[in-house]
Amino acid sequence: MLELKTLFLFLITAVAEILGCYLPYLWLKKDKTIWLLIPAAASLALFAWLLSLHPAAAGRVYAAYGGVYIFVAIMWLWLVDGIRPTAWDVVGSIVALAGMAIIMFAPRHS
Repeated sequence: MLELKTLFLFLITAVAEILGCYLPYLWLKKDKTIWLLIPAAASLALFAWLLSLHPAAAGRVYAAYGGVYIFVAIMWLWLVDGIRPTAWDVVGSIVALAGMAIIMFAPRHS
């Protein structure tokens, strides 16, 4: 159950981070309103707060989170940007998720 909670929390965290970066991108590159910076800032604050909810050491959380971020970014590429991931994108995402699982769920000795 801890594994599912951790993965779910990482998924929500990644969406918050990507959204917080995507909204300024829309303003800067797609001539959208500057008001997008307000929800972007809120999304990035949510991202930072969500990362703090993990009980593991911060460095371990940050390292493992990167694997989930890669997976979510590739899904964003497909679902939001409308670009179908390549086989290499999928393989890379699976490798990244495997790395996250090893870092977060490997047995630890105190």
